[in-house]
Amino acid sequence: MANVLANIFGSSPVQPLEKHINIAYKCAKQLHGFFAASVAGDWETAAEYRDIIEKLEHEADDLKKEIRLHLPKSLFMPVPREDLLELLLVQDKIANRSKDVSGITLGRKLQVPAAIAEQFLEFVDRNIDAAKQARKSVRELDELFTVGFRGAEVELVAGLIEELDQIETDTDEKQAALRSALFAIEKSLDPIDAMFMYKVIELTGEVADMAERVGRRLELLLSH
Repeated sequence: MANVLANIFGSSPVQPLEKHINIAYKCAKQLHGFFAASVAGDWETAAEYRDIIEKLEHEADDLKKEIRLHLPKSLFMPVPREDLLELLLVQDKIANRSKDVSGITLGRKLQVPAAIAEQFLEFVDRNIDAAKQARKSVRELDELFTVGFRGAEVELVAGLIEELDQIETDTDEKQAALRSALFAIEKSLDPIDAMFMYKVIELTGEVADMAERVGRRLELLLSH
């Protein structure tokens, strides 16, 4: 058991969460290539990106299970174990949403209408920015743990979380504009495709929503 714990947690009980958010971010990052291929109708390339997303999501899920099983219950921690596990669950949803939206898109071979393609890809990239900022924030956990969640490091992370909030707000605005643009051309689309396009926009937006929730969980850790 000692070797298992050492392999998972290394020298710090928060290092696995940093590894996990890195995988979740990599999963979200693939959405750029995936949707660029789908906009072009290149479903073979889109399928390749989808395979990468699936593998990364499974990797994140496996690590999540290992952390939940082996995170010690008696850690001398400045923050509750339950709060770390809640953070882990939210991180995992970044990977889950990336898998969900790519699955729906590829499954239906749902091509983003040309009239909104550029706007949609900008929206996708901004959601990826949110996941990247969440990763940047969580990667400070090890330093926070070292200093006991006090001092200048807390201010640094609070600043990162504020930037994350701003990015998430931007994605909300882009999502609203994108839905309006889709509504404007809705009647020219197959009704079922239009319905699924709204769903794809919603699920893509949830990548940033989950990233923002990572920030909220970090704020809770900082408050202890």
